[in-house]
Amino acid sequence: MSSRIAERFRKLKERGQGAFIPFITAGDPDLETTERLIVGLDRIGADVIELGVPFSDPMADGPVIQRASERALHNNFGLREVLDMLRQAQRRREVPIVLFSYYNPLLQFGLDRLGEELAQAGVDGVLVTDLVPEEASAFVATMRGKGIDTIFLIAPTSTDERIKLIARMSTGFIYAVSRTGVTGMRETISETVPQLVRRVRLVTQLPIAVGFGISRPEQVKEVWQYADGAVVGSAIVAEIEKNIGNPYLVEKVCKFASFLRGVFQTARATPGNNENGRDIQ
Repeated sequence: MSSRIAERFRKLKERGQGAFIPFITAGDPDLETTERLIVGLDRIGADVIELGVPFSDPMADGPVIQRASERALHNNFGLREVLDMLRQAQRRREVPIVLFSYYNPLLQFGLDRLGEELAQAGVDGVLVTDLVPEEASAFVATMRGKGIDTIFLIAPTSTDERIKLIARMSTGFIYAVSRTGVTGMRETISETVPQLVRRVRLVTQLPIAVGFGISRPEQVKEVWQYADGAVVGSAIVAEIEKNIGNPYLVEKVCKFASFLRGVFQTARATPGNNENGRDIQ
């Protein structure tokens, strides 16, 4: 059975469009705001949302997302509270959710019940940053048993053999990292990225999303020329940081996301949404 993520990419491909995939950190600045952001980003046209689980030792995250994790961790919540928040948001959103996590928080939660809990919370996919595909067979089997996509990272330094392995372990889509190193905003996208996407396409028909460094609408459109989706993380998290304490934080972040996506008016009909798309509280 096709997953919600696969179905979203299929429909976009039929329309000749690319996916817009924003990343936010759960609990930054608090879980209530995260829930409102998820609903708001859905309504401005996000095709998938990556939701980061805050972690105390985020090796792959740049300074912007590290600060977001630090702010979230000060709220003293865990994965259980994140999943409770996602359950609350289910009736108000349609957008697929990918949980972006390190392995340690998932282990602490308990892998034996993780798949069931994720499914109940409406999580559609999981990307575990520090889980290498060579050691992921049991995890992948558990997730697939609950209908949850497993998404892996491919870097410009990945060998052809590793790309083949990741393609076999992945469902939903493959995340192509635009460069080595940590996340963060960049002025330009590396010229190696289209070549990396072509290498991945040789071994899989899965959609390919590109992330790390995308921070402007022209970069989103550039990525859509050769990949199926563009992931924007640090730029959106920085907009959240800039508006902490502002009662219109959700509206400002969603307006910024619309700008990145290249759409300035919203028209997606979701439960509780009014006709002009402004009901994002």
